[in-house]
Amino acid sequence: MNKYDAIVIGSGHNGLVAACYLAKAGKSVLVLEKNASLGGATTSVKAFKGIDAKLSRYSYLVSLLPDQIIKDLSLNFETIARAVSSYTPYFDGESEKGLLINSDFDQESRDSLSELTGSQEEAIAWQNFYQSIKEFAQVIAPTMLKPVPSESEVRELVDPLTWVELVENTLAQSLNDNFLDDLVKGVALTDGLIGTFTSADDHLANKCFIYHVIGNSTGQWRVPKGGMGVLVDQLLIRAEQLGVEIVASQEVCALTQNSDHLLIKTQDGRSYQGKVALANCAPSVLEKIGDFKAPPLRDGSQVKINMVLKELPKLKSGADPRKAFAGTFHVNESYFELEQAFVQAKTGQIPEVIPSELYCHSLADASILHPDLVAAGFHSLTIFALHLPASLFDKDHDLVKAEVEKRILAGFSQYLERPIESYLAKDSDGHLCIEVKTPQELEKELGLPRGNIFHSDLQFPWKEDGDSRKWGVETNSERIFLAGAGALRGGGVSGIAGHNAAMAALETLAKLT
Repeated sequence: MNKYDAIVIGSGHNGLVAACYLAKAGKSVLVLEKNASLGGATTSVKAFKGIDAKLSRYSYLVSLLPDQIIKDLSLNFETIARAVSSYTPYFDGESEKGLLINSDFDQESRDSLSELTGSQEEAIAWQNFYQSIKEFAQVIAPTMLKPVPSESEVRELVDPLTWVELVENTLAQSLNDNFLDDLVKGVALTDGLIGTFTSADDHLANKCFIYHVIGNSTGQWRVPKGGMGVLVDQLLIRAEQLGVEIVASQEVCALTQNSDHLLIKTQDGRSYQGKVALANCAPSVLEKIGDFKAPPLRDGSQVKINMVLKELPKLKSGADPRKAFAGTFHVNESYFELEQAFVQAKTGQIPEVIPSELYCHSLADASILHPDLVAAGFHSLTIFALHLPASLFDKDHDLVKAEVEKRILAGFSQYLERPIESYLAKDSDGHLCIEVKTPQELEKELGLPRGNIFHSDLQFPWKEDGDSRKWGVETNSERIFLAGAGALRGGGVSGIAGHNAAMAALETLAKLT
């Protein structure tokens, strides 16, 4: 029987972060991974045969990963700031144009908003709204690696009006109170919907919005230098240095607690004994293998499309594609279009107009492409489409997938001089360099239940008054901790759940010695 202080189930970035913190504290640590490859959703792959492009296949950008974790674990991992926050094409009745918002809100951003709305009022409202969010983020972000504060404690620290707008009101109320233009409301609303199947009238959108705007006290989304897989590579290097034992192709099938230890069994009949266990898997997975009741789960709601292009698409608006695609490119994401897509999907229909947003990693970081591809003008492009719950694909999966892909690409192509298909590179077999991932495929490949990237419904990053949890990772067993997106303050590429699970585990281990 192999015995360890701590056993981590799952080698996603959170599991590796937890393992490193535990090993750094002198504990013996084992990581068990069901797949042959390590890293979960935070990997980079060469997705297309004969095309030397290392794509961040599932997770694209970084905001929530605290700089403190990179420092604590001595990781050689950098992120690159994006000068452009977003570009949203639109037709004003006469010509094709675009709303440009720079990461540092400047005169160009003000002028773009004024051109859209015909006045300066929306630009002033935008600046005021996001200034209050920045102040809110500066309060919340520093708490993420500390014992979870209560709602009352947080409320005392933030501006009362901001609390009402971000917590008490629905996001729909707050956006309608602050902005007049439908497209502007939609650009703001997207942060409340990424990976979350909900309406702006549901407080779940508030929770999603907060996570997307508080990262490292700035809320800026940055590009991982070298691709997301570099984070995994660095964590694996550090884990090896610290003596962490990692075993791949070991799917855990049972987790039982005895009087003084935990017993973990894998599908191939192996057994491991640990004093504590950290579950870097979805709560629904933990429920299947142990005595744990997972919270209710709603469908994941996104389709991910990865592409390699021969050149950047040219826009009908005439905007420089190197600028338009330098940030987040919004497609069909006005407030009306977002809400309409939700209503249609909720009734079991594929949305007529599918909202989506695009990221071009290679504009900020060409190192993910072979120099020959860079010289030839190639680029990567990723689409993240919203309001496509797993339920839409349950019947006739492949047929629905094909129709969804068709509508997403058509929605994007309407703003281009040529259809996006004509810009796609071809692999060595002559196939177009495009791959589409549905919620069902994300579940199969990554263990995301129903394709839910947050493992369960997001919660506000604080606990209710009277909640006895200290770190937000606790379960009904004092020896088992949630170390993934399903933890309170989990979700996103953050490492926060891994750090907090390690802190809780260390406290338990100290009591056991």
